[in-house]
Amino acid sequence: MPASTDPADPDSSADPVPVTVPRPASAPEVPEVPSVGTVEGDDPLDRAVWRLRSRGCWDDAAALLEPHAVRHAPSALRRAALLVERCVFTTTGWAEAEDALRGAEALAGDDDERGGAACERGHLAYAATVLGVRDRADEARSALGRAAALLAPTAAGRPLLDFRRGLMAEHVADSPDSARAAYRRAHAGATAHGDHLLLSFTWRHLAGLALRDGELAEARHGFAESLRIREELGFLVGTAPALAALADAAPEADADRLRAEAARLFRLMGGVPTWLADHLSTAVTAT
Repeated sequence: MPASTDPADPDSSADPVPVTVPRPASAPEVPEVPSVGTVEGDDPLDRAVWRLRSRGCWDDAAALLEPHAVRHAPSALRRAALLVERCVFTTTGWAEAEDALRGAEALAGDDDERGGAACERGHLAYAATVLGVRDRADEARSALGRAAALLAPTAAGRPLLDFRRGLMAEHVADSPDSARAAYRRAHAGATAHGDHLLLSFTWRHLAGLALRDGELAEARHGFAESLRIREELGFLVGTAPALAALADAAPEADADRLRAEAARLFRLMGGVPTWLADHLSTAVTAT
């Protein structure tokens, strides 16, 4: 299953909200972060892009960045990342994402920008592979390897890269131990950088591996933290997957309620993420 860039309930604020996130029991020790940032920043453009992104309006969010993306490398990369995320959630828009990525790669002027673009290219190729569009696993490995060579260990983009390498290890290479190590590095880095949206992903995927190992208490804790963060951030488009994941580890009475809420949000979002439909229909059949 792809990374769930996963959301919040409809009454939550769409503006990013600072949250303090505890470590999972199995995560590496990391220093406390004295202050936390927001998901996208505090200026009006940042907030507008976040509101649209959090509701699954990737085209509109990308359109806001388009005038800046013509000559400004960070804006071009940010726009490309939005369109890659749209592919992950909707399995559509591959050509537009490729075009945006080529533009970001052409504008990249330093190792951080080149590494960020390679990370997005690797994620796009990963998504095409696991969603059954086309096998691009070799391209994904190559691009993520290039990103690892370009991004310094302390770079702001390194935790996201570690997370995506974990996805490759888990869902392409079927190597849960390697995936767990990568997710833990990503979790520690996201905590250090105050990247709470990424923490919602690392909690979720560490919990998924715990569930796979039969560690129900650890799985419930991680899934609950992932859901809490997404609700507090107002990441609506990612909330249904978080609810469905928690349901998989919850007692039966709670699981039915969580799946019903996940299904309601899934319909509210117009059937996005598309890959969640099979999971919900399977769960409904099983119960």
